[in-house]
Amino acid sequence: MDRHELLTRFQLQRPAPAHRLAIGGLSPAAVLIPVVMRDEGLSVLLTRRSPRLRHHGGQISFPGGRQDPGDENLIATALRETEEELGIPARLIEVIGTLNPLNTVSRFEVLPVLGLLDGNYPLILSPDEVDHAFEVPLTHLLDRRNHIPLTLSRGGKAHTIYWIPWQQHFIWGATASMINQLAQHLAK
Repeated sequence: MDRHELLTRFQLQRPAPAHRLAIGGLSPAAVLIPVVMRDEGLSVLLTRRSPRLRHHGGQISFPGGRQDPGDENLIATALRETEEELGIPARLIEVIGTLNPLNTVSRFEVLPVLGLLDGNYPLILSPDEVDHAFEVPLTHLLDRRNHIPLTLSRGGKAHTIYWIPWQQHFIWGATASMINQLAQHLAK
């Protein structure tokens, strides 16, 4: 898939449903799904959160976080957090749209923002938040055969989470749910 096909498929499809937990009092948050344009194809930039973080330390995630009062909107939140965590300024990211918000067990309603990024992006990791950054080919993430479902019971209801292996990493939880939603959205 190249940039043109990604844009066409993303813009022509209706958003796939997001996982919605039946919980109230959620705080607004946003993440950026940074799609990197490379000569060999598109990839997605992911991070491994610092193990020193109080919540979700060591997990694979997209850059993002809670909406600050000064953020104009949730897209601004995703862009601000990306610059804070990875040193990539908003002017280098072409926002192409959003997926449906995802409710998380950590009590956030997270808006996934899809953005394109040139392969020559700067990368300055915030050591307080990010331990490591790496790219995964978009084709690997969109191949739903790589999405391993696990159904759990939560509050008497079935709840499916996904695991997506990549090299030595396991992408799971909200990040894998967002990737699954993107894969459904872009499916032909």
